[in-house]
Amino acid sequence: MSVSVVIPCYRSARTLPVLVNRLMAVLRELSTPHEVILVVDGSPDDTWRTAAELARRVDGVRALHLSRNYGQHNALVAGIREAEFEVVVTMDDDLQHPPEQIPLLLAALEGDRLDLVYGVPRREEHGLVRSLASRSVKTAMAGGLGIRAARTISAFRAFRTRLRDGFQGLSGPHASVDVALSWVTTRVGSVRVDMNERGHGRSNYTPGLLLRHATNMLLGYSTAPLRAASYLGFLIGVVGLLLGAAVLWDFATGDTTVAGFTTIASMIAIFSSAQLMAVGVLGEYVGRVHGNGMGRPTYVVCERVGSPAAPGVPRRPGGATVAVHAGAGSGPGER
Repeated sequence: MSVSVVIPCYRSARTLPVLVNRLMAVLRELSTPHEVILVVDGSPDDTWRTAAELARRVDGVRALHLSRNYGQHNALVAGIREAEFEVVVTMDDDLQHPPEQIPLLLAALEGDRLDLVYGVPRREEHGLVRSLASRSVKTAMAGGLGIRAARTISAFRAFRTRLRDGFQGLSGPHASVDVALSWVTTRVGSVRVDMNERGHGRSNYTPGLLLRHATNMLLGYSTAPLRAASYLGFLIGVVGLLLGAAVLWDFATGDTTVAGFTTIASMIAIFSSAQLMAVGVLGEYVGRVHGNGMGRPTYVVCERVGSPAAPGVPRRPGGATVAVHAGAGSGPGER
């Protein structure tokens, strides 16, 4: 199988040369057509200069420069849409995903049984807090979005390039590659792979950002919060009926008091809280609808270095590509 490797890059000027050298060695051993697409996500350091130099110097390496930091998943979408070969492999730029493990992902895709394979670490590579936040995101995807394979999701994945046809219309800055892939296939598997420590610096994905990502996915790709607000309203209504019945019983039996302040204050507080929560959820959805009308792009490619690995493949005209997909807010993986 021919392979396109897509790597979103942010603050990785020191790790990219090592990563590309190891990656090209592995791809050459596979003896199959291949390419590496480095998508620099508006990094403020020398990452673009490093990626561009690698694209000029190493055959089969291409570099895309996004005009600003759109977020990891938006950068992945940009690279996936540029892929020329049969299988897309995505991986991080920090050397946590060893290129030597790629053959394991490709082997799992052999035949027609699977369309998408995730590389699951043999042992947890993050701390307790980060791991809990990551599990929360996966639980949100499994429960709220109905993705059965959510608990095996990782950024180290391989899938058949034809799957992207199912989300060519993906729009807005709240992109999620894993949600989009779940729209087009249920033939998903996983393999155990070795993971390394981060090669340099620290992860830009804090627990807070991961939880924010989960919230963005639930609000952007699911109506579960609206259903939760409806269930909450029903529950509060039942509580109100029970409180009303208790008050009527006290009145009928002569046990009622003149003040009744505690009961009334409690009921008002409960009902007000439920109403504000429901209004808040509706406001989030209305805000996103408003944002979609603003036409905010998913990403903008301002510069390319390197040629397509497959000669003769049609390319989009012009030096810069604007993905005209409307949305609102910052990208889910904005770093």
